[in-house]
Amino acid sequence: MISRETVNIQATQDFDKARTKEFFSRVLHFLRPQKNQLLNFNEVKTLLRPNAEIYRGMQTVNIDSIVGSEGRYRDFNAVFLPKNEHMRSRWESVDKAHIQDVILPPIKLYKVGEVYFVRDGNHRVSVARSQGVQAIDAEVTEFKTDYKLEQNENLEELRDKLLRYERERFVEQTHLDQIIPLEHLEFSDPGRFDEILQHIQGHKYYINLNIAEEISFQDAALSWYYNVFLPIIQTISHEGVITRFPGRTKADLYIWIVKHWDELKGKYGEKVSLKDAALDFSHRKGKSLWSQFLGLFRK
Repeated sequence: MISRETVNIQATQDFDKARTKEFFSRVLHFLRPQKNQLLNFNEVKTLLRPNAEIYRGMQTVNIDSIVGSEGRYRDFNAVFLPKNEHMRSRWESVDKAHIQDVILPPIKLYKVGEVYFVRDGNHRVSVARSQGVQAIDAEVTEFKTDYKLEQNENLEELRDKLLRYERERFVEQTHLDQIIPLEHLEFSDPGRFDEILQHIQGHKYYINLNIAEEISFQDAALSWYYNVFLPIIQTISHEGVITRFPGRTKADLYIWIVKHWDELKGKYGEKVSLKDAALDFSHRKGKSLWSQFLGLFRK
């Protein structure tokens, strides 16, 4: 039986080694720190918008497949090395249990695509990785998404790939690239192409209210593009609005303006046109107002 003193010494040394490895990992990734960060489950969930949640029960999970955390993603690096000295006490207590072969409760994980995120048990994952453990028992809940998240994708790469995926899916579903130019349909956040489809369908609905024969989706898309979308994009370009929103695109601002239009109509009635909303947006240049616009745009 290992003495308590020996266990304490070993745990202290193990934590010191883990912290040293974390330091050198931080130096190695100095130019690209995002490569050394755990994924934030809530940010990934917001990006991917899961369409189903399924309880998978107890499973044995490969440690290397755990790439993120729900609540402790700031406390560990990409390979679950501890980033702060204040974590020593908790980390060492888990390590002592490992050294003495004490069986701890299984961790809890979320599965997204081919990877996992820690819901509960971050320190146990960290100690297991540091001790060279290959797999760990876990209670798993899976979130189903259209996009299959893979290993070694940081949040920036995931966002870029998801944007490309959504654009390709939009073109495949609608074939609108064959009838309208799509160079202005570039977004900085996922989920916008679904909103564009809703805008076209809404435009189609209002056109059909005033004609006997229903127009096609393609004809509605043409009308939407040249009578709604393009005038707004041109106003954004003419007024120089885009310069106030670094990192955003003209199509991003189009989405915001349409939302703003709905708000104005709620206040002032249907007499407010979409062009009125665009001009109202572009001419409000006060600092406090722009802060409000940014807040609304990010909703």
